[in-house]
Amino acid sequence: MPTANRKPLEGFWPEWLSRLGGISAPVLAAALLAGPARAQSPATPPPVTVATPLARDVPESTEHTARILPSARVEIRPRVSGQVAQVHFTDGALVRPGDLLFTIDPRPFRIAVEQARAELGRAEARLTLAGQQLARSVPLVRERYAPEAELDTRRSARHEAEAGLAAARAALHQAELSLEWTEIRAPRAGRVSDRRVDAGNLVREGDTLLTTLLALDPVYLSFDMSEAEQLRLARRGQGRDGQLAANLRLLDEAEFGRQGVVDFTDSAFDARSGTIRARAVFPNPDLFLTPGAFARLRVTSGGAPALLVPDAAVLADQAGRVVLTVQADGTVAARPVRLGPLVDGLRVVQSGLAADERVIISGLHRARPGGRVTAEPGRIGPSPIASR
Repeated sequence: MPTANRKPLEGFWPEWLSRLGGISAPVLAAALLAGPARAQSPATPPPVTVATPLARDVPESTEHTARILPSARVEIRPRVSGQVAQVHFTDGALVRPGDLLFTIDPRPFRIAVEQARAELGRAEARLTLAGQQLARSVPLVRERYAPEAELDTRRSARHEAEAGLAAARAALHQAELSLEWTEIRAPRAGRVSDRRVDAGNLVREGDTLLTTLLALDPVYLSFDMSEAEQLRLARRGQGRDGQLAANLRLLDEAEFGRQGVVDFTDSAFDARSGTIRARAVFPNPDLFLTPGAFARLRVTSGGAPALLVPDAAVLADQAGRVVLTVQADGTVAARPVRLGPLVDGLRVVQSGLAADERVIISGLHRARPGGRVTAEPGRIGPSPIASR
């Protein structure tokens, strides 16, 4: 290399050292050596709080869309034909058993009762005469003044009179019953619909619909269960005898505050939908639940072992829901999980997580999958907030 290129550097180091002034050479050397050492020291991993999932038995529950139905529906129809004389209820009124709803003109039926009574008296008279004639024939036949056939005829006449009397009594009972049926009464408690026939109209026995009565306390909720759910309940012996608890939430309610039981499961699956019909019964003392409305129904079966984590520890990615765990060497790993419902503020993890894995419950913003963290022990309590 030419010497001309070295000349500008010959006075550089003396001049640079002169600018340092009173700094001694040992101090300067220590500073030069300490700087690279600090730059090469590794950073401490960020701290996070970890805890193993809370293991406990939780009730399994499923939610369904259900329709409210009355516990009984009665179509009120006349049992005798005639003219409606009077309507005794207000449309939509609540009625009790035996309350009078309609009256059919009773005059023709009273006449029929009087005729039946008259026929009964005639039958009694015939029986009396037949008995007297039989009594007179017995000694005549005994003394051989009359043939045996005469006695047989008198006995037959008495039996015929007895049968006629029984028929007359039955006719009288039928006439009295028809007269009673002219007063159409509520067969049970409930709420009636509007009248379908006004006073003055002719109605036909068993044909004309007068009104409809719905029993509203209790009410039924009809819903469909999948085959998998029905099989799970059947293996536990539940679903047919009121062992399943049910809770109801109306469309404008936030909580499942109404309690009932599942009391019926159908005997066959629907071939088209692959579901089976079930029914829950709920008390309705205030008659607020209205038939025909939709509601959300939560069916709860027996408890099963489950793992629970704070809901805040669950993250979302493109594949679904994940939780972050810390391995033994401090490496963060993501675990895809399948979640269940919230229980006491904690989220049920149905699959994807082991009971001995350490889940990050605090400091999630400092953890990245594949990175390292400093794990600090914490505890998952019966609330969505994990305490250290």
